[in-house]
Amino acid sequence: MSCAGCRDGEGFELPFSMAFQPIVDVSRGNVFAYEALVRGVNGEGAGSVLSAVNEANRYAFDQSCRQKAIELASRLRSDRDASLSINFMPNAVYEPRACIRVTLATASRVSFPLNRIIFEFTEAEQVDTNHLLNILRTYKGMGFRTAIDDFGAGHSGLNLLARFQPDIVKLDMDLIRGIDLDRAKRVVVQHTLAMLADLGVTAVCEGIETSAEMAVLRDLGVTLMQGYLFGRPAFEAFSPPMFDLAA
Repeated sequence: MSCAGCRDGEGFELPFSMAFQPIVDVSRGNVFAYEALVRGVNGEGAGSVLSAVNEANRYAFDQSCRQKAIELASRLRSDRDASLSINFMPNAVYEPRACIRVTLATASRVSFPLNRIIFEFTEAEQVDTNHLLNILRTYKGMGFRTAIDDFGAGHSGLNLLARFQPDIVKLDMDLIRGIDLDRAKRVVVQHTLAMLADLGVTAVCEGIETSAEMAVLRDLGVTLMQGYLFGRPAFEAFSPPMFDLAA
Protein backbone atom coordinates (compact mmCIF):
# COMPACT_ATOMS: atom_id res chain seq x y z
CA MET A 1 0.00 0.00 0.00
CA SER A 2 1.34 3.43 -0.89
CA CYS A 3 0.04 6.97 -0.80
CA ALA A 4 0.70 10.33 -2.38
CA GLY A 5 3.23 11.26 0.28
CA CYS A 6 5.28 8.12 -0.35
CA ARG A 7 5.17 8.47 -4.13
CA ASP A 8 5.31 12.18 -4.80
CA GLY A 9 6.70 13.94 -1.72
CA GLU A 10 10.21 15.24 -1.34
CA GLY A 11 12.63 14.00 1.29
CA PHE A 12 13.52 16.13 4.29
CA GLU A 13 17.21 16.83 3.92
CA LEU A 14 17.88 19.10 6.91
CA PRO A 15 19.37 17.09 9.80
CA PHE A 16 17.71 17.53 13.18
CA SER A 17 17.43 15.97 16.60
CA MET A 18 15.09 15.96 19.61
CA ALA A 19 14.78 17.32 23.11
CA PHE A 20 12.58 15.63 25.73
CA GLN A 21 10.42 17.30 28.37
CA PRO A 22 8.94 15.29 31.26
CA ILE A 23 5.24 14.97 31.98
CA VAL A 24 5.12 14.13 35.67
CA ASP A 25 2.64 12.25 37.82
CA VAL A 26 2.61 14.31 41.01
CA SER A 27 0.50 11.71 42.84
CA ARG A 28 3.10 8.98 42.32
CA GLY A 29 6.19 11.14 42.24
CA ASN A 30 7.45 9.80 38.90
CA VAL A 31 7.62 10.60 35.19
CA PHE A 32 4.51 9.59 33.26
CA ALA A 33 5.96 10.36 29.83
CA TYR A 34 8.54 12.36 27.94
CA GLU A 35 7.38 14.61 25.10
CA ALA A 36 9.69 14.65 22.07
CA LEU A 37 10.31 18.16 20.72
CA VAL A 38 12.22 18.86 17.52
CA ARG A 39 15.57 20.67 17.74
CA GLY A 40 18.53 21.45 15.50
CA VAL A 41 21.48 19.07 15.61
CA ASN A 42 23.29 21.39 18.04
CA GLY A 43 20.22 22.03 20.18
CA GLU A 44 18.91 25.01 18.21
CA GLY A 45 15.24 25.90 18.71
CA ALA A 46 12.43 24.21 16.83
CA GLY A 47 12.04 27.20 14.51
CA SER A 48 15.42 26.50 12.93
CA VAL A 49 14.00 23.19 11.67
CA LEU A 50 10.30 23.96 11.18
CA SER A 51 11.13 26.89 8.91
CA ALA A 52 12.38 24.34 6.36
CA VAL A 53 9.11 22.36 6.35
CA ASN A 54 6.81 22.94 3.39
CA GLU A 55 3.96 21.15 1.67
CA ALA A 56 6.29 19.09 -0.50
CA ASN A 57 8.46 17.70 2.33
CA ARG A 58 5.91 17.71 5.18
CA TYR A 59 5.25 13.97 4.89
CA ALA A 60 8.96 13.11 5.01
CA PHE A 61 9.51 15.44 7.96
CA ASP A 62 6.64 13.92 9.94
CA GLN A 63 7.93 10.40 9.27
CA SER A 64 11.49 11.38 10.21
CA CYS A 65 10.31 12.93 13.49
CA ARG A 66 8.59 9.72 14.54
CA GLN A 67 11.63 7.63 13.67
CA LYS A 68 14.10 9.96 15.39
CA ALA A 69 11.98 10.24 18.55
CA ILE A 70 11.58 6.46 18.93
CA GLU A 71 15.23 5.69 18.21
CA LEU A 72 16.53 8.29 20.67
CA ALA A 73 13.99 7.38 23.36
CA SER A 74 14.90 3.73 23.07
CA ARG A 75 18.55 4.51 23.79
CA LEU A 76 17.77 6.92 26.63
CA ARG A 77 14.97 5.03 28.30
CA SER A 78 15.91 4.09 31.86
CA ASP A 79 12.42 4.17 33.35
CA ARG A 80 10.66 1.32 31.57
CA ASP A 81 7.26 2.60 32.66
CA ALA A 82 7.61 6.07 31.12
CA SER A 83 5.84 6.62 27.80
CA LEU A 84 6.96 8.61 24.76
CA SER A 85 4.72 11.38 23.42
CA ILE A 86 5.25 12.23 19.76
CA ASN A 87 3.70 15.24 18.05
CA PHE A 88 2.36 14.41 14.62
CA MET A 89 1.01 16.49 11.76
CA PRO A 90 -2.45 15.29 10.65
CA ASN A 91 -2.08 17.07 7.33
CA ALA A 92 1.04 14.97 6.65
CA VAL A 93 -0.90 11.71 7.00
CA TYR A 94 -2.46 10.63 3.72
CA GLU A 95 -3.68 7.15 4.62
CA PRO A 96 -3.22 6.17 8.28
CA ARG A 97 -2.36 2.50 7.77
CA ALA A 98 0.11 3.25 4.99
CA CYS A 99 1.73 6.20 6.73
CA ILE A 100 2.28 4.29 10.00
CA ARG A 101 4.63 1.71 8.49
CA VAL A 102 7.86 3.55 9.36
CA THR A 103 6.66 3.98 12.94
CA LEU A 104 5.83 0.29 13.29
CA ALA A 105 9.09 -0.82 11.73
CA THR A 106 11.16 1.51 13.92
CA ALA A 107 9.39 0.48 17.13
CA SER A 108 9.87 -3.19 16.24
CA ARG A 109 13.55 -2.74 15.42
CA VAL A 110 14.36 -1.08 18.76
CA SER A 111 11.81 -3.10 20.78
CA PHE A 112 9.78 -0.08 21.85
CA PRO A 113 6.26 -1.13 23.02
CA LEU A 114 3.45 0.39 20.98
CA ASN A 115 1.32 0.94 24.08
CA ARG A 116 4.05 3.25 25.41
CA ILE A 117 3.74 5.57 22.39
CA ILE A 118 1.35 8.52 22.59
CA PHE A 119 0.52 10.41 19.41
CA GLU A 120 -0.51 13.98 20.13
CA PHE A 121 -1.68 16.64 17.75
CA THR A 122 -2.23 20.30 18.42
CA GLU A 123 -5.77 21.57 18.31
CA ALA A 124 -4.37 24.78 16.83
CA GLU A 125 -3.65 23.05 13.50
CA GLN A 126 -6.58 23.40 11.13
CA VAL A 127 -7.43 20.02 9.63
CA ASP A 128 -10.43 18.22 8.17
CA THR A 129 -12.23 16.69 11.16
CA ASN A 130 -13.26 13.48 9.38
CA HIS A 131 -9.68 12.92 8.23
CA LEU A 132 -8.39 13.50 11.76
CA LEU A 133 -10.94 11.14 13.28
CA ASN A 134 -9.92 8.43 10.83
CA ILE A 135 -6.28 8.83 11.90
CA LEU A 136 -7.07 8.80 15.62
CA ARG A 137 -9.37 5.78 15.42
CA THR A 138 -6.84 3.88 13.32
CA TYR A 139 -4.01 4.62 15.74
CA LYS A 140 -6.10 3.69 18.75
CA GLY A 141 -7.08 0.43 17.07
CA MET A 142 -3.37 -0.39 16.58
CA GLY A 143 -2.63 -0.01 20.28
CA PHE A 144 -1.21 3.52 20.34
CA ARG A 145 -2.54 6.12 22.74
CA THR A 146 -3.78 9.46 21.44
CA ALA A 147 -3.79 12.98 22.85
CA ILE A 148 -5.17 16.41 21.98
CA ASP A 149 -2.65 19.15 22.73
CA ASP A 150 -3.42 22.84 23.42
CA PHE A 151 -7.06 22.04 24.19
CA GLY A 152 -9.05 25.24 24.41
CA ALA A 153 -6.91 27.23 21.99
CA GLY A 154 -7.74 25.80 18.59
CA HIS A 155 -10.24 25.06 15.86
CA SER A 156 -12.06 21.86 16.85
CA GLY A 157 -12.48 21.88 20.60
CA LEU A 158 -15.68 20.50 22.03
CA ASN A 159 -17.05 19.37 18.67
CA LEU A 160 -14.10 17.02 18.18
CA LEU A 161 -14.27 15.78 21.76
CA ALA A 162 -17.96 14.94 21.33
CA ARG A 163 -17.11 12.69 18.37
CA PHE A 164 -13.93 11.07 19.66
CA GLN A 165 -12.52 10.67 23.12
CA PRO A 166 -8.72 10.41 23.07
CA ASP A 167 -6.80 8.88 25.94
CA ILE A 168 -5.38 12.25 26.97
CA VAL A 169 -6.30 15.92 26.67
CA LYS A 170 -3.64 18.53 27.42
CA LEU A 171 -5.11 21.82 28.61
CA ASP A 172 -3.63 24.85 26.89
CA MET A 173 -1.01 26.68 28.94
CA ASP A 174 -2.88 29.98 28.67
CA LEU A 175 -5.56 28.45 30.89
CA ILE A 176 -2.94 27.38 33.43
CA ARG A 177 -0.59 30.35 33.71
CA GLY A 178 -1.48 32.41 36.77
CA ILE A 179 -4.43 30.18 37.67
CA ASP A 180 -3.68 30.79 41.34
CA LEU A 181 -4.51 34.48 40.82
CA ASP A 182 -7.42 34.17 38.40
CA ARG A 183 -10.80 32.89 39.59
CA ALA A 184 -12.24 32.71 36.06
CA LYS A 185 -9.43 30.37 34.95
CA ARG A 186 -10.02 28.17 37.98
CA VAL A 187 -13.71 27.88 37.16
CA VAL A 188 -13.05 27.03 33.50
CA VAL A 189 -10.39 24.46 34.36
CA GLN A 190 -12.49 22.93 37.15
CA HIS A 191 -15.44 22.32 34.82
CA THR A 192 -13.22 21.14 31.97
CA LEU A 193 -11.64 18.57 34.30
CA ALA A 194 -15.06 17.37 35.40
CA MET A 195 -16.16 16.98 31.78
CA LEU A 196 -13.03 15.02 30.87
CA ALA A 197 -13.47 12.75 33.88
CA ASP A 198 -17.08 12.03 32.83
CA LEU A 199 -15.80 11.11 29.35
CA GLY A 200 -13.06 8.86 30.74
CA VAL A 201 -10.29 11.07 29.37
CA THR A 202 -7.07 11.74 31.31
CA ALA A 203 -6.15 15.41 31.75
CA VAL A 204 -2.65 16.85 31.54
CA CYS A 205 -2.05 20.48 32.53
CA GLU A 206 0.92 22.08 30.78
CA GLY A 207 2.81 25.33 31.10
CA ILE A 208 3.18 25.15 34.89
CA GLU A 209 5.92 27.46 36.11
CA THR A 210 5.22 28.09 39.82
CA SER A 211 4.51 26.02 42.89
CA ALA A 212 1.39 28.15 43.47
CA GLU A 213 -0.02 27.09 40.09
CA MET A 214 0.78 23.47 40.91
CA ALA A 215 -0.91 23.71 44.31
CA VAL A 216 -4.17 24.99 42.79
CA LEU A 217 -4.15 22.23 40.18
CA ARG A 218 -3.51 19.58 42.83
CA ASP A 219 -6.49 20.91 44.77
CA LEU A 220 -8.55 20.53 41.58
CA GLY A 221 -7.50 16.89 41.34
CA VAL A 222 -4.92 17.14 38.55
CA THR A 223 -2.18 14.50 38.78
CA LEU A 224 -0.39 14.81 35.40
CA MET A 225 1.53 18.06 34.88
CA GLN A 226 4.14 19.50 32.52
CA GLY A 227 6.08 22.75 32.57
CA TYR A 228 9.30 24.51 33.45
CA LEU A 229 8.64 23.96 37.17
CA PHE A 230 9.34 20.27 36.60
CA GLY A 231 11.85 20.44 33.79
CA ARG A 232 12.76 22.22 30.60
CA PRO A 233 13.24 20.23 27.40
CA ALA A 234 16.60 18.43 27.66
CA PHE A 235 18.53 18.00 24.43
CA GLU A 236 18.90 14.30 23.57
CA ALA A 237 18.36 13.41 27.23
CA PHE A 238 15.74 12.16 29.66
CA SER A 239 16.26 14.47 32.63
CA PRO A 240 14.57 13.73 35.96
CA PRO A 241 12.09 16.33 37.27
CA MET A 242 13.76 19.36 38.85
CA PHE A 243 10.92 19.89 41.34
CA ASP A 244 10.70 17.70 44.43
CA LEU A 245 7.42 15.90 43.79
CA ALA A 246 7.31 14.67 47.36
CA ALA A 247 7.34 18.22 48.77
